[in-house]
Amino acid sequence: MPISEVHNCDCLEFMRSLPDNYFDLCIADPPYGIGISNNPFRQKHDKKLWDNQIPTNEVLLEMQRVSKHCIIWGGNYFNLPPNKHFIIWDKEQPFDFSSAMCEYAWSNINSPAKMFRYRVTTEKNKIHPTQKPVALYAWLLDNYGNGGGKIFDPFLGSGSSRIAAYKKGFDFYACELDKDYFQAQEERFRAECLGENKQKDGSVIIQTALF
Repeated sequence: MPISEVHNCDCLEFMRSLPDNYFDLCIADPPYGIGISNNPFRQKHDKKLWDNQIPTNEVLLEMQRVSKHCIIWGGNYFNLPPNKHFIIWDKEQPFDFSSAMCEYAWSNINSPAKMFRYRVTTEKNKIHPTQKPVALYAWLLDNYGNGGGKIFDPFLGSGSSRIAAYKKGFDFYACELDKDYFQAQEERFRAECLGENKQKDGSVIIQTALF
């Protein structure tokens, strides 16, 4: 059974305690600094201020220090060095779609640029306003996970990366600062990966067969 270790903490403090190249791959989806809670199309979740500022340069450098390779979503918003490899997630939406038709990820991997096509509206009942699909992370792990390396996500959010890593058999480590999101992803992980479903009265029902 793979390790799935997550922390409700500041990722910078966590990374400062680690040696160089501790992880094989860091897959991060940091705040883009665009104030997502003010987007009129993102009003299904509680308004929070986590997306009002981008990560500091120290955070970005630490992600690269503690990981052999990095994939950073929203790389177009950050001060990152040029590299020939980048990843595009094509959301398969029409030109007049109310939000971005695609997303860009910077990486320091030495290979040609790649594209993943997956409809953004496929996943329902999202617990986070910028939740990315498990299928996207599964594709990243299949192509860049080095056949079972140690994975790190410093901005866990909805926990999609954690679910994909667990189902793919990767050891996984992550940080999430927001207590509400941390608890929500924990319940989601336990439901989707361990078959635990929390009831309204607080009790937990365990599904004995997941597949």
